[in-house]
Amino acid sequence: MSQKDDTFVVGDEQDLYQKQQKIRPKKVSGIFNNFRVLSVWLLLGIYYIGPWLSWNGRQAILLDLPARQFHLFGITFWPQDFIFLTLLLVIAALALFFFTSVAGRLWCGYACPQTVWTQLFVWVERLVEGDRNKQIKLAKAPWSFKKARLKFTKHTLWIILALFTGYTFVGYFVPIDVLTEEILAFNTTPWETFWVLFYSFATWGNAGKLREQVCIYMCPYARFQSSMFDKDTLIIAYDEKRGETRGGRKIGSNDYKERGLGDCIDCHQCVQACPTGIDIRDGLQYECIACAACIDVCDEVMDKVGYPKGLIRYTTENKEAGKKVKLFRAKTVGYGLVLLTISAVFVFSVWARTPVELDIIKDRNRLYITNSLGYVENIYKLNILNKSQQDRVYTISVDGQKEINYQGPQQIAVAAGNQETVPVRLSIDPFYMQSRNLKVTFNIEDVNDASIEVSEPARFLGPALVKRR
Repeated sequence: MSQKDDTFVVGDEQDLYQKQQKIRPKKVSGIFNNFRVLSVWLLLGIYYIGPWLSWNGRQAILLDLPARQFHLFGITFWPQDFIFLTLLLVIAALALFFFTSVAGRLWCGYACPQTVWTQLFVWVERLVEGDRNKQIKLAKAPWSFKKARLKFTKHTLWIILALFTGYTFVGYFVPIDVLTEEILAFNTTPWETFWVLFYSFATWGNAGKLREQVCIYMCPYARFQSSMFDKDTLIIAYDEKRGETRGGRKIGSNDYKERGLGDCIDCHQCVQACPTGIDIRDGLQYECIACAACIDVCDEVMDKVGYPKGLIRYTTENKEAGKKVKLFRAKTVGYGLVLLTISAVFVFSVWARTPVELDIIKDRNRLYITNSLGYVENIYKLNILNKSQQDRVYTISVDGQKEINYQGPQQIAVAAGNQETVPVRLSIDPFYMQSRNLKVTFNIEDVNDASIEVSEPARFLGPALVKRR
């Protein structure tokens, strides 16, 4: 029965449900497998090493939710910088659209977390139980001490990897050295314990047990990615004209053409190597994650039988039809230009970002007061946020009508990543008020770096205008 069958017959009745058959992909070697292995090691290395990197005496990558500070090497982002997260999400979506329209499911085959961790768990499984044939033999064998030992060893290693993955994930939100000390002392908080165990279980379940079912049944990308394909999108395809009719033959036999056979020897190696269990010879299918394992194993078989490689290969629908392939198309050019534009805006915005923020809060209880000298006063609170990772001292000044008097500190020190609130007063002789609503501007400037400055407008409110004689 093929992997794509959804029903089987029992007696005279047809059962609409079939027990999920575990897919044990065959180990392959080849250029695309080398790319995939390199991608897995690179991405896993970044993930597991990330929390241990330091920058200026602090964890380089730390999403400190309680403090509402997101540290990324030398930059600290605050909730007020939410626009940067929005831009990043837009860039990620556009990048996915762009690369999908050009190269198909490149993300799925080489960079998706589900693919990366599944590959890691498959390696562990092969290390313990052997390659595909040994795994199938072990699964069919009755329970014995050897089988129990191998299963226990495999799941133990899986659980260790899963726990380390969950621990590393939480280490991006809690300082990894603090989290390590708490774990060793069995003193983690309930939330830390929950999230470590939750992500450990999710990793074990998705990469160890569900595997291809996540890609086939749970991932929405598999369902809508076809809308981004066109006839010039790179896909993995079987050369039906060259391969059909399939059939076995002796190695070295040259009379297979006279017998009406094609180059496909019907060895099913491409099916055995596929991590989602499909037969690529049935045509393009949404289950295909474009990992190119079928290409590597088919090329290896073609070498053994002495036939040209490329029976299964990367190609496009237009190329298969003998038409000209268009690399620059309206869709890809559009995605590319928008992606470059928004990426440039993001980079420039981060580069030009001012590491200080000023928020002005006017006293809402009293619009204004009249002091003992008869002057009109307005009271403000200046919230000064130092978004940099250095302690800074700022000067405070006010621009506006020249007769306005500023009453408050001239300088304020703000520690790195902290916020200070400064109460200040502005006053003016009502005789000089040109309007009941005056425009004023508060200025904050770093005493050691004049390029770090910020200005925010405010309103000065007063009584009715005095009639001049």
